[in-house]
Amino acid sequence: MLIFSKNHNLIQDYSMHKSIRIYDYDSSVGHIKLNDPYYYVILLKHVKSISINLVEYKTADFTVLFLTPYQLLNIELPSNSMVKVSQFHADFYCIEYHKKEVACNGVLFNNIFERPLIDTSPNFIAETDVLFNHIQSIQAEKESYYLSIMKAYLQLILALCNKEMLLQRQDYAPKSSIVLADLRNVINSNFIEQRSVQFYADYYKINLNSFSKRVKVEYGKSPLVLIQERLILEAKKLLHLTYKSIKEIAFLLAFEDVFYFSRFFKKHVGVSPKRFREEVGIAEIAEKSID
Repeated sequence: MLIFSKNHNLIQDYSMHKSIRIYDYDSSVGHIKLNDPYYYVILLKHVKSISINLVEYKTADFTVLFLTPYQLLNIELPSNSMVKVSQFHADFYCIEYHKKEVACNGVLFNNIFERPLIDTSPNFIAETDVLFNHIQSIQAEKESYYLSIMKAYLQLILALCNKEMLLQRQDYAPKSSIVLADLRNVINSNFIEQRSVQFYADYYKINLNSFSKRVKVEYGKSPLVLIQERLILEAKKLLHLTYKSIKEIAFLLAFEDVFYFSRFFKKHVGVSPKRFREEVGIAEIAEKSID
């Protein structure tokens, strides 16, 4: 079955959608929009800015971007820009299953408090592009051993990017205000029961407007967006890494009922919880601990 997306300069064989694919765009495409059940590592050259879930990020001339399933990406391509994409399904490479080899979950992926990208050098982009090309050269092969080879290349890409991201955060860590230094811990501890921005402003003894402005300056997002993104992140985790029913997940996340949870999830993700689970899948480690 062939699928063509008007925002995609690509025709895909859907029967292979749970593997890995490398493809590229040039500036003639004009605009890229992605919102589907894949993980992405994307090389950007001379792209000025991107938006993820409607949050805008400025980018350097050479940037590596990371997306998780059903994040909404929009890119306007300037005339001299280029984009190269590595797209893989969780059934091909589960980042949670491989966390001992490459601890990229929470670094490259699934970290709402940090920018999901690396502003890097031409050399790093060129080195990563070589690995992309190795995968691209064999991605149409059918023999099972090619899957192992592609997984090895992908794991190397993730390991190198993980190292680069951690070094960049160490060197260029934003100087958070002393007042909000532990905000991520406060949200992580309270996001299920406390979804009002007022609760967090009161916690820091700051008026609502000042609190919202400080958070936006330091994190690039409003406090409401951070709270909602943390809820969605937990919902995705439970859908992907457990066999809990959607009704159970709604209860665990303190929603009034499963219908309200489903509406909330679809509003922020673009698909229902049921469709998300069907397309992203339940991870092979679901029966094991996810702590």
